[in-house]
Amino acid sequence: MSERTETMTKKDVARKVAAIMDMPIYKSKPWVNAVLTALGDLMIEADPERRIELRDFGVFEVKKTKAKPKARNPQTNETVFIPSRRKTHFRPGKRIKEVLQTPLEDLGYEIPEGSADKNDDGPAG
Repeated sequence: MSERTETMTKKDVARKVAAIMDMPIYKSKPWVNAVLTALGDLMIEADPERRIELRDFGVFEVKKTKAKPKARNPQTNETVFIPSRRKTHFRPGKRIKEVLQTPLEDLGYEIPEGSADKNDDGPAG
């Protein structure tokens, strides 16, 4: 079984903001809560689509999906209809995208089992 992915919470974000702003965490918590609530509200209020661009961070989008008349329930194998709805999407900004595209091997991380870039035979040559 693989290791559990690290989960960060609003409190962790508030701690990071407090450290960046050199302030106590109790002062950063209301700001973090307000920003996250505002982003959530802007996405919920999308009529029906919305794009929220935060320069140097990324873009949050609410998009419409098409109905899927022939989707399948994997448990019962029954064909079900899924109506069109809205979904969220996040596209990271340039700085985040560049860092996340660095190969795991270059960062010294373990390459996931079964990955195409995992070479179990040793160096080619």
